[in-house]
Amino acid sequence: MKKIILFVSVLVSAVSFAQAKIEFKAKDNTIDYGTVTKEQDNGVRVFEFTNTGNQPLIITNVQSTCGCTVPTKPTQPIMPGKSDKIEVKYNMSPGPIRKTITVESNAANVEGGRVSLKIKGEVIVKQEVNPLEKKKTSPMQ
Repeated sequence: MKKIILFVSVLVSAVSFAQAKIEFKAKDNTIDYGTVTKEQDNGVRVFEFTNTGNQPLIITNVQSTCGCTVPTKPTQPIMPGKSDKIEVKYNMSPGPIRKTITVESNAANVEGGRVSLKIKGEVIVKQEVNPLEKKKTSPMQ
């Protein structure tokens, strides 16, 4: 009987330590676009992560705070020690970028399996130069 109890307790301990863990490579889980223009940037950024646990990591949902930011999640489980990515495409509307992407998973190292990713930056309108417009000259010339 003692052997059965010992076996069950070891099995329960092993199961409780079997878990997926998610670690993102981006500092503070944030990607800074900097100052960009729509003409020079397609708005796509990639959050890379690794499953540092010992069970498959399953990303169940990825959603953004608005429709201007479209995230794409992995469709297959990420095995222990393997890496994958979440791609984010911002629509590059002029103005400040301050968006949050919520990742839901079976990761045990984050509260409720949820991680918040952030993108920030600013999209500016490219200044057009009219070749027909006279250049201003200084009175000293």
